[in-house]
Amino acid sequence: MLYQGSRILFPVLTVVIVFTASFSPSMAVVLNLTATLLPGQHPNPEAVVQHVQSKVRASLSRHLMRRKLLSGEKSSSSCSTGNPIDDCWRCTSNWQLDRQRLAECGIGFGQYALGGKGGRYYVVTDSSDSDPVTPRPGTLRHAVIQEEPLWIVFAADMGIHLSQELIFNSHKTVDGRGAKVHITGGGCITLQYISNVIIHNIHVHDCYESGETNVRSSPTHYGWRTKSDGDGISIFGARDIWIDHCSLWRCKDGLIDAVMGSTGITISNNHFSNHNEVMLLGHSDDFGPDSGMQVTIAFNHFGHNLVQRMPRCRRGFIHVVNNDFTRWEMYAIGGSGNPTINSQGNRYTAPFDRDAKEVTKRVETREDWAGWNWRSEGDIMLNGAYFVESGDSVEVKYEKAYSVEPKTVNFIDQLTMNAGVLVARRGKMGKWSMATMNASMDDGGADLMAISDEEEDYSGGSCKLVAFNSNLLCFLITML
Repeated sequence: MLYQGSRILFPVLTVVIVFTASFSPSMAVVLNLTATLLPGQHPNPEAVVQHVQSKVRASLSRHLMRRKLLSGEKSSSSCSTGNPIDDCWRCTSNWQLDRQRLAECGIGFGQYALGGKGGRYYVVTDSSDSDPVTPRPGTLRHAVIQEEPLWIVFAADMGIHLSQELIFNSHKTVDGRGAKVHITGGGCITLQYISNVIIHNIHVHDCYESGETNVRSSPTHYGWRTKSDGDGISIFGARDIWIDHCSLWRCKDGLIDAVMGSTGITISNNHFSNHNEVMLLGHSDDFGPDSGMQVTIAFNHFGHNLVQRMPRCRRGFIHVVNNDFTRWEMYAIGGSGNPTINSQGNRYTAPFDRDAKEVTKRVETREDWAGWNWRSEGDIMLNGAYFVESGDSVEVKYEKAYSVEPKTVNFIDQLTMNAGVLVARRGKMGKWSMATMNASMDDGGADLMAISDEEEDYSGGSCKLVAFNSNLLCFLITML
């Protein structure tokens, strides 16, 4: 939270910024300055970029020091991986006893997303979703529409097949650690005009169009929804959003889309696969508020059978750092409308198709995009991959999309090895139970590892809740 004190929360309006004569027109282009200020927009995005890099370097230094102290002995512990997000909470003994510590571990533009921190725990016990207007207590839909901050956990493995969009209210954390949670069906997840949401450790896949019916968005309001696009996660005019350690694949439209002036977003440690248009950032080239969009994309694995949009950007400031891109079909990073793209310390492995080696794709002509601020700093290009940079001039060197050259690219395997949903080794799931409240865990602290989509094939649909003890049942009843 290095910059929370200096961050300015602007009102929802457009203001006119008056610059001194020292800012030349060309410099204004280089800085990609905009007259549109969004709530939650950071006044100095470069400071956030540098903060991310410093966090990664510090975490990797601790990892290397620990490995040196072990004198080369291999440890089975998941602690001190070099990934600053994971090391923040996984290095805590019995992390299950303090799940809400996760909210302190965000980095990048979404680091201010507190989710349901400070709120009570809500335990999802019912995987059904039959009534989008009057959801039953104990269901995920009933949890996410509440007005109060909630930290939402799951009593068992479950597949939640949505009947309609799952519309969140503000100040919610969906924490799937310790359970295998799959969300499929209509919608799927919609974050519209809200703030402070953390979505962690869930599978989202096989989402399709829905709508043209009433759907509840709060305890006091429901309304008619037009047809949805079928995104896995739709971020619409929202801020302070963090999507971490999720596995996403095979949805109707995008896996994650952020549009209509959304900002303050971090997308980290996720695994993407089997999809065409992976991620869209920005509503349209002409939608001014998206110039204030700020997104960090870090430690993700863009895996097999992906075609394009990793991401596709319109306007905004996008920091793509320490990700692993594996053989796209068309391109990896695309854009229009003069977005700022800062690619640092990524590994780009091009497909075998010699006509698809370029990492980047721009819609406009070279004359139009020559001044756009797109830079590749410290990236590794494999199998013929190449990144076409652009910027106003060599002398200026991309002032606001440039920071220290990252050395962390050599640790891509280390930083992304746990991308996607985490599961427990040796059957230790760290499930939510009364032991959590009693400050003791039967398994002494589950050791989590990532699981890929190939290792777990899930067909979706509703599932029955497994049996659990009577003490837990009594506790759950008091929570409803």
